[in-house]
Amino acid sequence: MGSKIYVGNLPFSATSESLNEMFSQFGTVDSAKIVMDRDTGRSKGFGFVEMSSGDEAAAAIEKLNGQDMGGRSLVVNEARPMEPRTGGFGGGRGGDRGGRGGDRGGFGGGRGGDRGGNRW
Repeated sequence: MGSKIYVGNLPFSATSESLNEMFSQFGTVDSAKIVMDRDTGRSKGFGFVEMSSGDEAAAAIEKLNGQDMGGRSLVVNEARPMEPRTGGFGGGRGGDRGGRGGDRGGFGGGRGGDRGGNRW
């Protein structure tokens, strides 16, 4: 199995083909994919490249990290395994934020009621 590389801070003009071309100078590229936003169909500004050899991947990371592409400084490093998603829609953190917001809404409602009582 090859080595997977994360490529971030990509310009929106970047394509999977241009990513493949950029990394192929360091060795055999098994796949190159830019992650797209499902709703807008636009690039999310990052992607993944899989190379046949760990040595080739290490050379590509060393040479391409920090390089300019379309006016942006690339972030290139070894891809970490995707963390399992927890919670429902929005993940665990989104759920926490929603809970706190609900509490605030409750307190705000109480204060609003007090003010209303003072006016009448």
